[in-house]
Amino acid sequence: MRSYNLLAILTLSLAILSCGNGKDLSKSFTLTLNKPESTLKNGDQVVINLKPKGDVTIDSVVYSFDDNVLDRKKDLSSIDAILNVTQLGEKMLEAEVYADGKQATLSSKLTFVASEAPVLYTYEIVNTYPHSKTSYTQGLEFHGDTLYESVGEYGKSGLLKTDLKTGKILKRIDLAKNFFAEGLTIIDSRLIQLTWRENQGFVYDLDTFEKTDTFNYGKSKEGWGLCNDGNTIYKSDGTEKIWLLDAETYAEKAFIQVVDSKKLRSKYNELEWVNGKIYANSYQFDSISIINPETGAIEGVVDLRSLKKKINSIEDAGNEVLNGIAYNPKTDQLYVTGKHWDKLFEIRLIKK
Repeated sequence: MRSYNLLAILTLSLAILSCGNGKDLSKSFTLTLNKPESTLKNGDQVVINLKPKGDVTIDSVVYSFDDNVLDRKKDLSSIDAILNVTQLGEKMLEAEVYADGKQATLSSKLTFVASEAPVLYTYEIVNTYPHSKTSYTQGLEFHGDTLYESVGEYGKSGLLKTDLKTGKILKRIDLAKNFFAEGLTIIDSRLIQLTWRENQGFVYDLDTFEKTDTFNYGKSKEGWGLCNDGNTIYKSDGTEKIWLLDAETYAEKAFIQVVDSKKLRSKYNELEWVNGKIYANSYQFDSISIINPETGAIEGVVDLRSLKKKINSIEDAGNEVLNGIAYNPKTDQLYVTGKHWDKLFEIRLIKK
């Protein structure tokens, strides 16, 4: 983020959405916002200007933010506005200009970040359990006292039912070699599993592991992590977006954007629903972000960097990373592991 000693005019990157002969008209103006920072926060007050390039007279201009009209003008005087958002991330500011029988829409992308920096946590290990070193963990979730795990890699992907205390694999099915398994979640008696770039999700009977349904992704780029709150399924795709899926049809209904107090964050590879928040680890970062599912704000960050030192053997440090979060709501216990880690840890979070 670039800072300034004095208030400066931030000329935002301009996207032209024109119709008719609006292309030439759009080149006659610059849409600006007087903010000294490159990001905004909910409730920020701004002054918006539509500056002409040369001698231009307009008939009218309509200013909109996030698809809501802010103001209508018959001239080029600036407008004062308080920008309120319910969800953080990228939003669109638009000026729809009418002049000489022409129309053009000037559009600037604004990024809204969290108002407060995340709370920082460390951890303590409560218990340590064995975990299969052959498992390239992609998803981890409890149902009752039993762990279910999705493991990835082409030719090695599968779905596992595992005993927590012994690490013994109680049941396993393998995916076809052309599928790379990703996250999983359990809702009702259904187990839902993602694939990475194959644009397909699989639905299984929880008891038998019989595949009962498949679904395709919508606008989401790839399949990464999954969790659910009992009514909605949350799906990450490697970008800053976490998608909200219909729990019955698996259709993408909406999305939130994950952001801290500085910028958008991405690469969330494993998700877990914990007491109304989304716990997510970012690929190749040994930490967990605690995300508000309503706003997308990162409210906490758990530093787990020292946990890897507890693993007996790390052969590929760039790939054998933290990736696996499981919460048992019956006992209020939190567990973590990683790709090809030989241990699974029960941890307790400690605020720094």
